[in-house]
Amino acid sequence: MPCLLLPLAFASLMLTGAIFGFFYAWICSTMWGLDMMDPRGAIAAMQAMNASVRNAVFAPAFFGTPVVLFTTGALALSIGGRGAGLAFLAAGAVYLFGGLILTVSVNVPMNAALAEVQIPESRQAAADIWAAYSPRWQVFNVLRTVASGAALMLTGIGVFLCAVSGQVLGQSGDLRCPPHDPVT
Repeated sequence: MPCLLLPLAFASLMLTGAIFGFFYAWICSTMWGLDMMDPRGAIAAMQAMNASVRNAVFAPAFFGTPVVLFTTGALALSIGGRGAGLAFLAAGAVYLFGGLILTVSVNVPMNAALAEVQIPESRQAAADIWAAYSPRWQVFNVLRTVASGAALMLTGIGVFLCAVSGQVLGQSGDLRCPPHDPVT
């Protein structure tokens, strides 16, 4: 079982980093860029991005992150890694509630409502729609980004604790799996 901890720990780190980076990119470039556009174009662009994000590349990071974090935490606990296990489990809970559930309960319904909007010809009418959507959406995006960043930090702590305790590297400091005693 300890042999699985190394790939699970790295998968946890990569998935958590991927979802944090995804949410962070919306903060530091995407939404600011859309806010600078003609609101008719911003609405159309956001509708297109929201439609395209439902794909097989995004799904593992969005849906798989808590599963992998909880699995890694449970495995670490089962082999005696209390600190690492608790860090991975905490990361899973923080992302699950602050990232995934928040997104599904707030951002996704907002995106679905925006998808139904017929883009008006009037720039002012579009500006009103965008002003009702963008600031609120961004507040919740910041919240899920902070939660995902916290989950990433907890995951990093979990990986570190595995490494310093010898659970990932083994007592000899190498990456080989420990020998298995035959069951008699």
